[in-house]
Amino acid sequence: MKKLALHWQIIIGMVAGVLFALVLSNFGWGPTFIQDWIKPFGNIFINALKLIAVPLILASLIKGVSDLKDISKLSQMGLRTILTYVLTTVIAVSIGLGAVNLIKPGHSITEETREELIANYDGDAELKRKDAQKQKEAGPLQALEDIVPSNIVGAAGKNENMLQVIFFAIFFGIGLILIPEKQAQPVKDFFDGFNEVILKMIDIIMLFAPYGVFALLAALVVESPSTDLFAALGMYTLTVILGLLLMICFYILIVWLFTKRSPKFFVDGISPAQLLAFSTSSSAATLPVTMERVEEHLGVEKEVSSFVLPIGATINMDGTSLYQAVAAVFIAQAFGMDLSLGAQLGIIATATLASIGSAAVPGAGMVMLVIVLAQAGIPEAGLALIFAVDRPLDMCRTTVNVTGDASVSMLVAKAVGKLKDHPVVKNWDDNYKK
Repeated sequence: MKKLALHWQIIIGMVAGVLFALVLSNFGWGPTFIQDWIKPFGNIFINALKLIAVPLILASLIKGVSDLKDISKLSQMGLRTILTYVLTTVIAVSIGLGAVNLIKPGHSITEETREELIANYDGDAELKRKDAQKQKEAGPLQALEDIVPSNIVGAAGKNENMLQVIFFAIFFGIGLILIPEKQAQPVKDFFDGFNEVILKMIDIIMLFAPYGVFALLAALVVESPSTDLFAALGMYTLTVILGLLLMICFYILIVWLFTKRSPKFFVDGISPAQLLAFSTSSSAATLPVTMERVEEHLGVEKEVSSFVLPIGATINMDGTSLYQAVAAVFIAQAFGMDLSLGAQLGIIATATLASIGSAAVPGAGMVMLVIVLAQAGIPEAGLALIFAVDRPLDMCRTTVNVTGDASVSMLVAKAVGKLKDHPVVKNWDDNYKK
């Protein structure tokens, strides 16, 4: 198993979990055994993902904001960059919501299966009803008021308060920019190291992903054995891929409109970075190649690329945000929950802000999805429905993330007059020729 790529391990775990549950069910003692001795390991895996969410947000977002170096960059190129990234993220989430509401992959689940799911997680549904009642009684600006925490330790104690954690992380990062470099450097070094530790913890957690998926899928089969769940999962996958393809088309369109560079020029320039992103599922690992392609093949000057792309690797997760929107509504549909327009607008806001702190590593998108589900009041146990296909979709959405980084760098470069008309390609043996 250790020699196989992680996504193959997860797929094997998925298939093994389904087969294991089906075999045991034929003997008549599958449900009890699996719920008592197998499902807890799936719950432990989900809890581990929840455990890492708050420190992941703090470490990644504080590091990303503080990397802006000084407040002048934040107010000029930095502000333009961040606003563009946020705008494309909002568009990505909107495309995802549009696709999932149009296709309705979760509605292919029968009413009988839906009732079984609701019965299994009735406690979550009751909590949602209570939260909805509180929201109804709150004032019109209550959501804005709730973003600013009165106690960051208390806010960090619940994943439902993640918007407050994000606010604190941004505020903290701005504070680091504003104080003298001598005093800020030790703090920045700490969060750099803290960020590396968190990323390593994610690596460790993902080592157990095949076993977690095995347990989750086995429990899912014995609790809701209907085959329509798997048909719905296929429709969900197609919905995500359709949304991601539309997002790439959007990038090509805005590059053509605002920079007058042809679609072929853009696609030829960035395609090697896209392929690397697809194979690694990590925009951070792809960053050196992305910078080389953007500078030498798309014509973005280094002054812009060295600033926009590293920030993008931290806060620009358009593909991940689109996937989170589709996944959240799909899970809600699977549980028979009717999300209001307000709830879906909340998904747009939460997915946009959560993506800012999403680490550029494989598996981080699932951690961020926990935040979106919690904020929308959707049962987090629904992760079991989609985790089996998360890794292949992670490869696809990382490709979109990298494409978004490249397109935004071109837009910013054009705006500040740093986009070359004739890029200069450097070959590996240029120095040798000289």
